[in-house]
Amino acid sequence: MIVSFDTILRPPYELNQTILKYVASISEKIGEVNASFIVKASPELRKRNNIKTIQSSLQIEGNTLSEQEITAILDDKRVLGPKQDILEVENAIRVYDSLNDFKFDSVRSFLQAHKMLMQGLVETPGAFRRKGVGVMKVSQIKHVAPPAGNVKFLMNDLFHYLKHDDELALIKSCVFHYETEFIHPFDDGNGRMGRLWQTLILMSHQPLFQHVPFETLIAKTQDDYYKTLSLCDKAGKSDAFIEYMLSILDEALRDLLSVSRPITMNQQRRLSHFCSLNKSPFTRKDYIHVFKNLSSASASRDLKAGVDSGLFSKSGDKNSTLYRLSI
Repeated sequence: MIVSFDTILRPPYELNQTILKYVASISEKIGEVNASFIVKASPELRKRNNIKTIQSSLQIEGNTLSEQEITAILDDKRVLGPKQDILEVENAIRVYDSLNDFKFDSVRSFLQAHKMLMQGLVETPGAFRRKGVGVMKVSQIKHVAPPAGNVKFLMNDLFHYLKHDDELALIKSCVFHYETEFIHPFDDGNGRMGRLWQTLILMSHQPLFQHVPFETLIAKTQDDYYKTLSLCDKAGKSDAFIEYMLSILDEALRDLLSVSRPITMNQQRRLSHFCSLNKSPFTRKDYIHVFKNLSSASASRDLKAGVDSGLFSKSGDKNSTLYRLSI
């Protein structure tokens, strides 16, 4: 349900003290994770968390495969299980491997992701629904989605909000997740698309969210998840869902910090990490901004090593020195 505020079609919600408290807490934890280089420097941690994300998001939709079975599929091993469950996992692996290829504010990318996620599972993957739909819970209709004829316009408005509104990405991600559930743009796969796209929006703010398995906590509080969606439907705004999802993100980051050890960054790891950020051109000041505890002398030694090894080139002199990543 989207209403107009000036030139931006903004979904209805109001920021309150609880929401602002969670934003502050999450921002603080993001700083701690980035400062520790926990996610970027640990491939095994990233792989494990991605498996948790896929398993939990599909479990919410009734998939029966375990983390161990999903790991086996990821490693190209044979798994015995329901054919549809295996196909759901295979599709999800492809989509999450391709996250960086999607644009968070593009309807076209949204449809492409749905096509990959639901290929072989629905008749028209990658296309908005063309019929009315109601969400059933225990043989009762809990939500009647907007008419199919309105879906395209509602989704265009929602993506216009994503692209042009200056709201925080943390808030936008929660709003988009809720509105996707409310609009129900597809015949099937709406829940997993809402969670997937929230990850993508969060990644536009902080890349580390690609490897934060918040879906695990949604799966553990599934009743609260659906109750909050229903509460927002009745209220006509998404405040309660924003609070719920921010509490989930806050806890997911806290869990990440509690089970992970900070990584000691030597010169090789620093250079590798910095190059992965694709900052080009850049200065020594930009380099130190990433590694805040690094001295100017150490930064200069790193940059010289990077130039000598061909990771980037150097131009200019003294304060006008610029570095450019090698292609």
